[in-house]
Formats: sequence, structure tokens, C-alpha cells
Amino acid sequence: MTTFFKTTALACAFALIAGASLAQDAATTKVTPTLETAKVGEVYLAEKSDPWELRCTKIETGQGPCQIFQLLRDETGGAVAEFNMFVIPEGKDAVAGAVVVVPLETLLEAGLLIAVDDAPAKGYSFAYCTGYGCIARVGFTAEELDAMKAGSAASLTIVPAQIKDSKVTLTLSLAGFSDLIEKTQPAN
Repeated sequence: MTTFFKTTALACAFALIAGASLAQDAATTKVTPTLETAKVGEVYLAEKSDPWELRCTKIETGQGPCQIFQLLRDETGGAVAEFNMFVIPEGKDAVAGAVVVVPLETLLEAGLLIAVDDAPAKGYSFAYCTGYGCIARVGFTAEELDAMKAGSAASLTIVPAQIKDSKVTLTLSLAGFSDLIEKTQPAN
């Protein structure tokens, strides 16, 4: 009987997160198909290497700053989180940054855990929530970025606020990551 309640609780947690993801899908940044069709200031799809997208902002002289994007889904295919990453200019403590958006029903004090392959997970705090989700801003060191480039997958773990004793772990594929992250540098 206890197993039934735990399974039901976990199913409810996924349902809550998946339900929130519907609003999150609608709030996802509008992406114009190409540089040629984008207006100045619009985000366009510069390249796609499933499951990653290289998204750039058009500036007056052409391609502006870029980031890589991956939509994280649960085992039923429901959208749960967004992962956006970019390289940071030299001279900073972090060499890359990420903005992770998770559902509003996430337990904020539990934070966000990120682990690459079998390495121990590292915890990050959420910065704030908006109408479409809660945001964690993450900085990565050179060693952490190198681990991601060499890795095959990372796991992101969050805790549903409604069911505090359960965890939801999502897989971030690192296939194609190494090539695309290098393209996030702003054009000169």
C-alpha cells in the first residue's frame, strides 16, 4: 500500500510539473526561422543540432549574441524546463553561464541540482520567479564547461513544492553541445 501512495505521489508531481509546462511552452521566446527573416532585435534560429538550438539575436550588422537552447521533457514527452547557455567573455570567474527555467510549482529552497554523467551533483539557487516559471542563473567554471563538453548527458533535479519528499530528474543531452557552445560568442 505504501508503494501505491509513493507511486501516486510521484505521478501527481509529474502531472503538476507537466501542467505548468503548458504555460511555459506558450511563454517560450518566439524564434524567427532565419537571420534573413528576422528584424533587428529579434531572436532567430541560427542552427539546429537535435536536441540543441543555436539561437542568436539580430543586430544592425547581422548576427549578434547567441545562446544554445534545449527544452527538457519528462518521460511522457511533456515539456518541463528550458536550458539556455552561453559563453562569458574572458576575465570573469565563470567562463559560461546558463539560465534554467523550471515550473512555478518547484520547491525553491531545494534549489536546482546539476550533475554531468556520474560526477557528483552541484547545487544552484533560484534567482526569481515570473508568470511562466522560476529561474536559476548558473555560472560554470572552465573545468565544469570542459566536463560538459566531454560528457554525454547531464541531469537536472528539482523538487515539486506539493510533494517535498520526491524529486524530478530531467536529462540534458550533451550530444552536439561541444560544437554549438563555441558558436555562442558574439560576432565581431
